[in-house]
Amino acid sequence: MSKTKKATEFRPNDFVVYPAHGVGRIVSIDEQEVAGLRLEMFVISFDKDKMTLRVPTSKASSVGMRPLSSADVVGKAMETLKGRARVKRAMWSRRAQEYEQKINSGDLISIAEVVRDLHRSDDQREQSYSERQLYEAALERLTREVAAVNGIEEGKAQEHVDDVLGGRVAA
Repeated sequence: MSKTKKATEFRPNDFVVYPAHGVGRIVSIDEQEVAGLRLEMFVISFDKDKMTLRVPTSKASSVGMRPLSSADVVGKAMETLKGRARVKRAMWSRRAQEYEQKINSGDLISIAEVVRDLHRSDDQREQSYSERQLYEAALERLTREVAAVNGIEEGKAQEHVDDVLGGRVAA
């Protein structure tokens, strides 16, 4: 299957995951002239961030744009959250870089690993500002995709993720 064939599998109103920005919705597929070339573009809206992104259809797969995860992958991500945090003893700057790469990979399991590793329960030590920023970014990406896949509001998805992290749910 060629890249252009794969790209046209996306349709207006489809939810997609763009690695650097998370879950968005394709508003339309337009033609646009860029540097003298006519390009077919996906117009993707990220309502929460009040942002619109235009991605050439021919570049969609090479930039890592993908459909929403399957319910099966969401289930695996929830299982990942239940695991023990795996925090390497490397310097924080190195770990932060790895977490950032996982978040921007767009891979739901990798994002769940970041949430699991940076999650703090009430009785644990405080997070640094940068830890909290990475945790919240990963949590938001995870929550948005869980909400979109399950067709529920983000608030409900957030509650579900919180329950899994708190160990109160056997989902």
